[in-house]
Amino acid sequence: MRKSGWAAATGIGSLVLLLAACGGSSGTTSTAGSGSGSAPASSGSSGPASVSPVATKSGGSGASAKPTHSQPAPRGSGDQVSFPPVGTTVMVVQKSAVGYVLAEANGQVVYTYAKDTQNGAPTCTGSCAAAWPPATGTPKAGPADTFPAQFGVVKGAGGVEQITYNGYPLYTFQGARPLSVAGNGVGGVWHVVPLSASDISGA
Repeated sequence: MRKSGWAAATGIGSLVLLLAACGGSSGTTSTAGSGSGSAPASSGSSGPASVSPVATKSGGSGASAKPTHSQPAPRGSGDQVSFPPVGTTVMVVQKSAVGYVLAEANGQVVYTYAKDTQNGAPTCTGSCAAAWPPATGTPKAGPADTFPAQFGVVKGAGGVEQITYNGYPLYTFQGARPLSVAGNGVGGVWHVVPLSASDISGA
């Protein structure tokens, strides 16, 4: 019984030595990525610790990189925006069959009504306004044009803000094509607003 006990003790000692030797070789193998015991635990514990700072750094650099990429875009797009605000009606000098006249930027010639008074409210309302719609919006002179008189706005029927020039309300002619002056002289009361080539900058 002592021999078997001694043999068992000797066997255990040999097993410990073998395990120690195998542990060293399995540690080497785990470094290569094929270990299953302590290697995943050590790589797992050191992995997250080392990955987390890298992720933070890359995330930080990514976060700082995003503003640098997004900042030039608004500046560039802001520089390119040259459109007037919504609701603005750009007024320009246009050459027509009867000479240079006042028109909207889309080429729609505008007219004054002889029954209106300077700085007074528009008198063309109802069925008259159906044929001669008021020119509306916030007036703005075209960038290439200079006008001898001032633009303004007056309250028309129904609270419509109608554009004025030199204090007179302006109208368009329903159905007229761009640059058409077909409404000029109609009924002896409708007239274009005459201008000249000198009202165009550089002309």
